[in-house]
Amino acid sequence: MNDPLLKLSQRLGYTFNDESLVTLALTHRSKGGTNNERLEFLGDSILNFVIAEDLYQRFPQAREGKLSRLRARMVKGKTLAEVARDFDLGDFLLLGSGELKSGGHKRESILADAVEAIIGAIYLDSGLDSARDRILSWYASRLDDLSLEDPIKDPKTRLQEYQQGRHLALPKYEVLSVQGPSNEQVFKVEVKIPDATPYVAEGSSRRSAEQAAALKLLSALGISEAEE
Repeated sequence: MNDPLLKLSQRLGYTFNDESLVTLALTHRSKGGTNNERLEFLGDSILNFVIAEDLYQRFPQAREGKLSRLRARMVKGKTLAEVARDFDLGDFLLLGSGELKSGGHKRESILADAVEAIIGAIYLDSGLDSARDRILSWYASRLDDLSLEDPIKDPKTRLQEYQQGRHLALPKYEVLSVQGPSNEQVFKVEVKIPDATPYVAEGSSRRSAEQAAALKLLSALGISEAEE
């Protein structure tokens, strides 16, 4: 496996037996006729099933409507794009020249579709158990954050909305380091806003480290939920 795919495999926590599947999963339709749309279709179905199964077991008292809403939150494009950014997936996408010039590697819809395509590729490469294992690993912190009660906004959202509400620059997050084996990685992330001390935090994923850093900054600013 060439170096870029090896790096991606380490981030995904999965090594493909058939490298052509992951290459296809990363190929956007702008690149040509052979692209990831069919894998995306397959991965979408698998993702919905795996998340639905987990929610069914996680919340035995929840009614169908609530489970459906929780699932929708987990599988929507914005959440999928967040998962993609956890892996810096945009760096590995194969795009046509037009999408490359227009910044397609950062576009939420393209990132979301690629995650679904990768799920489909893993399923074809080694079956449902492997696909389920990876999905639940990637979604672990998001699923753990779910509640049947009215959700409290996470620290990143709170910090962003605080800045937006005052017409200030949005927070910027930077990964300072990633250490440890692929299944036990520790991410160190720094968050910055103008006229405030940057804060650094660690987490088992990029997202959890960003959330922890945002919470530190909110606390340092003396911002409580009631004040927002």
